[in-house]
Amino acid sequence: MKTRGFKFSSLVLATAALTLGASAQAQSTSSSGGLGGFQMYTPGTGYVGISAGRSYFDLGSGIGAFNTDDKGSAYSIYGGSFFNPNFGLELAYIDFGDISRGGGTSEAYGANLSLVGRIPVGQAFSLTGRLGSTYGRTEVSSVAASGITAGKESGFGFSYGIGAEYAFNQNLSAVVRYDEHDLKYIGSGRDSVGVASIGLKYRF
Repeated sequence: MKTRGFKFSSLVLATAALTLGASAQAQSTSSSGGLGGFQMYTPGTGYVGISAGRSYFDLGSGIGAFNTDDKGSAYSIYGGSFFNPNFGLELAYIDFGDISRGGGTSEAYGANLSLVGRIPVGQAFSLTGRLGSTYGRTEVSSVAASGITAGKESGFGFSYGIGAEYAFNQNLSAVVRYDEHDLKYIGSGRDSVGVASIGLKYRF
């Protein structure tokens, strides 16, 4: 719990700082028409992207000598639009993967809607922060002796994250990011799943 609290505080503070910084730069960026004549996002700019990486489950291991893991493979497909060069909305589908736990598996997937804040750093590089909500669905299978409740659960939870983007050209970028999602699990309340990922984004 202490580690989760530290990660939560650090990410929220970093996201808030990025968002406030983006707000402070919005006026100058808009009036200058972009940095160096290369503007990655203008009002109404849309984009789609894909990413893949590692998920980190913060779940209990139950009891008994059952194999337990806390890392899975994750991927996401997303799209969004910017209403000015620094702020936009993003909608994503995320598959968090699955882990071995309690003689069975625990898996999660869901849809996320986030407010995105962006700070340009030079012409082609930018930092990003996200705050939003994830509607997640979780499925747990286990054996009775594991002490882990089996079943399905769903619901909304907070999400937040930070990232960086490098533009190869006006349309294509590489993106790295780390996000945390608060998901609901049957029998154990809410637990977070973190996702570290890398991917590509196409602007149009």
